[in-house]
Amino acid sequence: MCESSDHLITSELLSGFKACNLCPHKCGVDRTGNKTGVCNASSQVKIARAALHYWEEPPISGENGSGAVFFSHCTLKCIFCQNKAISQGGFGSYISLERLSEIYLELQDKGAHNINLVSPSQYVYAIVPTVKYAREKSLHIPIVYNSSGYEREETLDLLRDTVNVWLPDYKYTDDKLARNLSRAPGYSSVALKAIETMLKQVEQHGGRIVDNGIMKQGIIVRHLVLPGHEDDSMNVLSTLWNAFGNRIDVSIMSQYTPPSNCEELNSEPSLLKPLEHDMYEAVLDWADMLGFENLWWQEGDAVGESFIPEFDLSGVFAPEHKKVEA
Repeated sequence: MCESSDHLITSELLSGFKACNLCPHKCGVDRTGNKTGVCNASSQVKIARAALHYWEEPPISGENGSGAVFFSHCTLKCIFCQNKAISQGGFGSYISLERLSEIYLELQDKGAHNINLVSPSQYVYAIVPTVKYAREKSLHIPIVYNSSGYEREETLDLLRDTVNVWLPDYKYTDDKLARNLSRAPGYSSVALKAIETMLKQVEQHGGRIVDNGIMKQGIIVRHLVLPGHEDDSMNVLSTLWNAFGNRIDVSIMSQYTPPSNCEELNSEPSLLKPLEHDMYEAVLDWADMLGFENLWWQEGDAVGESFIPEFDLSGVFAPEHKKVEA
């Protein structure tokens, strides 16, 4: 794992990674050794970028930006992933748990409205103690858990006193699509149960809190509309409405960007082109018809490389150190 001098490493943390069942794949592998599960992550935290991020929903990014920490690896294998270099390519560098705690504080010092943990599921055992340690130091801004929605209830329970704002995806209701596009068996029911668990935690802590336009506590469920699969997008929204109504915020995204040189997309030719504006508008109209009140959408040209962060290890290391990719 991390250097032996890292005092945040506990026997409880190590025991979790020794038979890892954090995500619904429940691989059960010993990640402290040479094995990795579906996520391809070891027990040592690896990140690709830690910087202010301005392209989340307005209550997350605000004016100052969200303090985004981009974790390497992922529990899903989305063939259209815009962050494929880190989610599946494994780009990033290993850091100690103490360094991760320092990063939270550095982002806070830069004016971040929150700490935005991006694709963090595979490192939950490490995230809990690092947030606790940073809060003991001086961290006071909200923690955002930005995930695929493919989560186990037991894992979310570990985050009960750690996360303030939940930012999960609800990608599909069609489980065939989930298997073919994301390698996520049973995605629809798993993610819906995860969202229910997240919402329950929010409500147990007092419900949605927005202060000066910034969400301090709450849940925003994201859905990326995929070209050729607008019907499933409408089913996603209907499912969310029937389950939660206006107890959740919903964000409908149009930023699908066809990845280049991806042979897997040949089996899904509709994904070779950007989303048509009329199709996106139809999905938004459906959300309006259902009655969502806290609804977020994307205006203008949200497609393109400009919305994909540059994964260059920004903010990963302490200012006095300069290292290369591990």
